[in-house]
Amino acid sequence: MASAIQYCTDSALRDFSATIFERLGLPQAHAFIVADCLVKANLRGLDSHGVARIPIYAKRLRLGLANPRPMLTVNQVAPSAASLDGEDGMGMVVGTKAMEAAMALAHDTGVGLVGVHRSTHYGMAAYYVLQAAVAGYIGFAFTNSSAGMAPFGGTKPILGVNPLAVGVPAGRRPAVVLDMAMSEIARGKMRLAAMHGEPIAEGLGVDKQGRPTTEGMAVFGGGAVNPFGGPKGSALAIWMEIMGGVLTGAAFAGEMKSLYEDFSGPQRIGHVFMAIRPDLFMPIADFKQRMDTMIERFKDSHPADGRDEVLMPGEPEVRREAERMRTGIPLTAEVLASLETEAKAVSLAMPELSSIPISGRG
Repeated sequence: MASAIQYCTDSALRDFSATIFERLGLPQAHAFIVADCLVKANLRGLDSHGVARIPIYAKRLRLGLANPRPMLTVNQVAPSAASLDGEDGMGMVVGTKAMEAAMALAHDTGVGLVGVHRSTHYGMAAYYVLQAAVAGYIGFAFTNSSAGMAPFGGTKPILGVNPLAVGVPAGRRPAVVLDMAMSEIARGKMRLAAMHGEPIAEGLGVDKQGRPTTEGMAVFGGGAVNPFGGPKGSALAIWMEIMGGVLTGAAFAGEMKSLYEDFSGPQRIGHVFMAIRPDLFMPIADFKQRMDTMIERFKDSHPADGRDEVLMPGEPEVRREAERMRTGIPLTAEVLASLETEAKAVSLAMPELSSIPISGRG
């Protein structure tokens, strides 16, 4: 049965979320970053990485497994590269600081690279490349993650789904934004489906005995998701493991603690952020015009049967964000119940909700 939906404005949900994290010990500015990342995911339709994750982040903060007040110092190790010790801080705060540092390096040298170790789950990867694109840079975000996928040809879930994200600014057109996990489906989406009592499609994962299953929690709880494209997705996930884990000094190859299942210590996740100045080879106006021309040529391709148009990476999310800015963010009964529990724990009132889409907003 479908869950009852309530709608909340993005601003109210952001303020509510930020207050929860502030009352859990984060400085106000850091609490806003975490909340903004989560609500941005909801706006873009990635509800599995949105405010539904507040309870697990709150639990790890209360257990002392995430540091609410890390001292984030950027250590420049080469003209274009720096290292950042996340000190087990909230991944959204660590990631935002690292991308800022990458852009500062790129401003001076053309390309900036920042490697991060001792971080935690950083939410929606697109958040950081959008940060770069809005500032006029090409942005890359690589991360490893806790074990949940077996390498191609194996059965032991030792790889993470290890998402990568790329954001490229354009001119008249929205930035091109790629954000994808190396699995057939994000593990968080499986958990969200299980919360709602919904099955997952066949072929997406196996249970802990290695048997194909359509139960999301059977995959999430000890099973493994399948890499997309077989060996290709597996190879890309291994590359993310090298970049995010081996290169940065973070945990790697199954050493990271599971966000939901392992409370024995901090996660020790690693990330790599890169920023490139788009005006390295031509004026920025020329680059943006060339991006617009490229996008328009792709979109002029005749749609395939069953398709209305050709969409660029990130375009569906831009449209979903525009829609949810008008209607409000839909929240299921299960998610709302979990948020009510967290709100009570910090003596906070729930935000204003509507049983119908919100209208009349600018």
